[in-house]
Amino acid sequence: MRANSLALRLFLSASAWAVVILAITGVILSSLYRDGVERAFDRRLGVYLRTLVADLASPEDTSGKFPQSLGEPLFELPLSGWYWQVTRLDPGKTDVRASRSLWDGGLPHLQDLGVTPGPDGSRQGYVSGPEDQRLRLVERNIDLGDEGHYLVAVAGDAAEIADETRSFDQALIVTFTLLAVVLLLTTMFQVRFGLAPLKRITTGLAAIRAGTAERLAGTFPEEIAPLARETNALIEANKEIVERARTHVGNLAHALKTPLSVMVNEANARPGDPLAQKVREQADIMRDQVTRHLERARLAARLTVVGSVTDVEPVVTALARTMEKIYRDKNLAIDVRADAEARFRGERHDLEEMVGNLVDNACKWASSRVSIEVVRDEPDPASEERRIRVIVDDDGRGLSPSEREQVAKRGRRLDETKPGSGLGLSIVVELAALYRGALNLGSAPLGGLRAELVLPAAG
Repeated sequence: MRANSLALRLFLSASAWAVVILAITGVILSSLYRDGVERAFDRRLGVYLRTLVADLASPEDTSGKFPQSLGEPLFELPLSGWYWQVTRLDPGKTDVRASRSLWDGGLPHLQDLGVTPGPDGSRQGYVSGPEDQRLRLVERNIDLGDEGHYLVAVAGDAAEIADETRSFDQALIVTFTLLAVVLLLTTMFQVRFGLAPLKRITTGLAAIRAGTAERLAGTFPEEIAPLARETNALIEANKEIVERARTHVGNLAHALKTPLSVMVNEANARPGDPLAQKVREQADIMRDQVTRHLERARLAARLTVVGSVTDVEPVVTALARTMEKIYRDKNLAIDVRADAEARFRGERHDLEEMVGNLVDNACKWASSRVSIEVVRDEPDPASEERRIRVIVDDDGRGLSPSEREQVAKRGRRLDETKPGSGLGLSIVVELAALYRGALNLGSAPLGGLRAELVLPAAG
């Protein structure tokens, strides 16, 4: 999952909600469990409280033992954390009876601490007992009429509640942690599975751009099926527009060439006429301009076709062998070093025209050696686009910076003794620009001119 990707956003949002929901659920469950433990503890204390009340209300046996039936050894152990205390509240008749475990201490009264009684008349709360023990205490006021008014209290060690709750919280944390891991893995799977059709569309578009496919194939989910259909329709419409543009360009070329040919023939019939000579001169200029702009229109229409890919190495190798034959009188050595994986995202004819002009120009000016190198660059981190560079060097006299600016202009020639029209490099510049590439001129290590053609790569 890459940064700023839809998959990462879905994963993070789902994970965040899962963690928040699990945390809230854990807090609620922990609170409910603690309340349940407290209620169970209070019921246990309530049993002892009712036993004390029953013993208090019944006549004492002959032994005078009070209470008679608690049956809990912890009430006999000093400072055990389990205590009971019965306090008489009648004025002038203060009497306090307590468990042996309380030793010489006493229990605080919840009614003095402002705790209100519940529906059954009893009060529950946490208090500090002997030696600052944290206790859970239940007390109740008992009115026995003539026999007196009493406050009966039973307290238990609150550490049991804390231990029970802590054990539950630890188990809850472990369980919810495992559950969170499972949910995160499940979320990751759901995101990847749910976005797989979009990945297929991305792969399909890359295949179309690379020239290995002509349309998006396969069945897509209902939500993105219209996107696939519209994309395929757009590709088909684009092809139809290009075909119509090519047809119109061809028709326009024929429509203009015929009148120009008639004008030139009529002018040729009057060799001595100054007007006829001027007509021939202007007709040649018109023919050159028409050819140039029609060719650019043809190329622009052709470049809108998606999926044209050309292997560079075979083209460069074939051009090198052809130039060796053309310039065999100069006995040139043309070295070719090409990356076999380099592929040009464009039509073969355009690549042959661009590289052919550069190699032809290098052979014209070279003394004995021409070097051709094809390099495939690493993808651009920002756009992820890859480029190829075709580098043509010669060992001729080279060009100064000012001369390099001139030779790229249409029709400019620095040496009229060399054959050519002066259109070669300008054609390369225009073609490269149509492909969003560039032509850079510099000094070659061999001593002559270096022409570096930068073009978009496929794959």
